[in-house]
Amino acid sequence: MQTVIYPGTFDPITNGHIDLVERAAQLFDHVVVAIADSKKKTPLFSLSERLVLCETSLAHLDNIEVCGFSNLLTEFAKSKNARCVLRGLRAVSDFEYEFQLANMNRAMYPEFESVFLTPGEQLSYISSSLVREIASLDGDVSGFVSASVYAALQEKFQN
Repeated sequence: MQTVIYPGTFDPITNGHIDLVERAAQLFDHVVVAIADSKKKTPLFSLSERLVLCETSLAHLDNIEVCGFSNLLTEFAKSKNARCVLRGLRAVSDFEYEFQLANMNRAMYPEFESVFLTPGEQLSYISSSLVREIASLDGDVSGFVSASVYAALQEKFQN
């Protein structure tokens, strides 16, 4: 069984992320959406909240697993018997950083391959940070996230 890891902070998961998971679910037997704890980034949503939001947003797919991790990605991948990581590229500017990550991961885990997918062009401008910023200013982000994420953002910023 071919398993791919799709890591990220998913703070929150966006329609762009969902698009990539849907594409990966057609290419791989099993997709592990790996949510990084990322305390360093001070996420808006806790890890447990992000897990629930991802599970809810991806409930229509049957070959995915959503879980959190706080160790090195290569170690997490080994624990899931995965030899492949999925990374999304929205723009050419993403490539240099992703290329560096791919080489570092391969240096630590030589059998670990990186696969790059691009979201649909109508989703390529969406990022979690922009969604959070717009939502914090009471902007409408309903077109950029699932209904459950939209509700969670509204709740976060009502207080």
